[in-house]
Amino acid sequence: MTLRYRSAAGRWVLLATVLGSSLAFIDATVVNIALSEIGRDLDADSAGLQWTVNGYALSLASLVLLGGSLSDRFGRRRIFLGGVAWFAAASLLCGLAPTIELLVAARILQGIGGALLTPGALAILEASFTPEDRPKAIGAWSGLGGIGGALGPFLGGWLVQSGSWRLIFLINVPVAAVVLWVAGRHVPESRNPSATGSVDVAGLLTGAAGLGGLTYGFTAWPQHGPGDPAVLVSLAVGVAAMVAFVLVERRSSHPMLPLRIFRSRAFSGANLVTFLVYAANGGVFLLVVVNLQVVAGFTPLASGMALLPVTVLMLLLSARAGALGQRIGPRIPMTAGPLVCAAALAWLSRIGTDASYTADVLPPVILFGLGLCLLVAPLTATALGALDDSYAGIASGVNNAVARAASLLAVAVLPLAAGIGAGSLTDPVVLAPVYHDAMLLCAALMTGGGVLAWFLIPDRLTAHTPVKTFCDPCSPPVHPADTDRSPTA
Repeated sequence: MTLRYRSAAGRWVLLATVLGSSLAFIDATVVNIALSEIGRDLDADSAGLQWTVNGYALSLASLVLLGGSLSDRFGRRRIFLGGVAWFAAASLLCGLAPTIELLVAARILQGIGGALLTPGALAILEASFTPEDRPKAIGAWSGLGGIGGALGPFLGGWLVQSGSWRLIFLINVPVAAVVLWVAGRHVPESRNPSATGSVDVAGLLTGAAGLGGLTYGFTAWPQHGPGDPAVLVSLAVGVAAMVAFVLVERRSSHPMLPLRIFRSRAFSGANLVTFLVYAANGGVFLLVVVNLQVVAGFTPLASGMALLPVTVLMLLLSARAGALGQRIGPRIPMTAGPLVCAAALAWLSRIGTDASYTADVLPPVILFGLGLCLLVAPLTATALGALDDSYAGIASGVNNAVARAASLLAVAVLPLAAGIGAGSLTDPVVLAPVYHDAMLLCAALMTGGGVLAWFLIPDRLTAHTPVKTFCDPCSPPVHPADTDRSPTA
């Protein structure tokens, strides 16, 4: 039974998915604020602190495809709830960890929970809402999730300053309890009825090795350089494992990633656009903040808040952009959005010494936010909506994996491509010209995304095959008034 966006049942589903996703989003970045306190309290060296960050990213990126596949096989709500519970238990271990080694192990476990819940959240939205309301629901999820990501650093800083670094992990436990209660009572169950219950072990091992190798290689690249043996071996293992993964999936009778889904031009096109625009985003959200501090002389707090208007615009406009994409089709907003972002990045490339926030930073940031509002909800809705509803979980997993790989690649490669050498991120004389070049490279990536969208994304998506749901005795029935109520304008 599908829900309407404006219904009470629909709001409960949106609340559960937004809160659940925010757990994983916030913990990807908030720990950075606490690293110095963690180092002092646990007597940790730089390698231990680095793995406190990278261990989470590595396990999450390695297993996000598995999370999407399991949700299609065993039930999206079931895997989502399992991921939230796993994440909460790992967060508790993080908060109680007496040594840096145990903290790193708990962070890796956190990433596994994030890999289970992240694709499940989007798959639930795709499977739970009526086709006409899905873009609005995904847009609202994007905007509200952005609020969590923006507030995370501020909340983390307050918790570390007023209490202890352990609180940034322990606070996840009551939030997860709320998610489990809401999702257990109000989220309907759905799955792919044709999916086999058996797990593709060979696909799991090769896919995890491939994504893990690439993730580690791209993460270590900026610090150690592209010629470092560990980087080269990791990237080589990642590429070889991904090739093996494709071969395994082609021959498997129950593949974790059915390769036939890439026959959909809209699905493949949406993921190509995702790769380009999220690569650009990865560079922007790193380099703009660094440039504002090092070159323009902004304080860390001021530079951190400089991009906050993007989050505000996403909150206000993402659902409307999703509805617009549903009304006129995804092709136009997915083309216009990246081109607007490209113009904003060309404008942002001019930020130099003595820049004024109101005159030099705020206008292009607002333009960039408007471009993202046009783009993100239709892009996500297309990546999920290009396939039958039965593939909602794996479609979400693929799109998440592509976005994360693109961001990691951009952070590793973009500074090098723009000419930033080791240590020059702190030198204003060196950083100023190469920041300009990096922003133009990001603008080129955005332009490429817009061009690809024009040629690969159709004016209208073909109709879905309605998802089949199965009853769960623990789930309360959905009241007809909640599903039949028409959305307001």
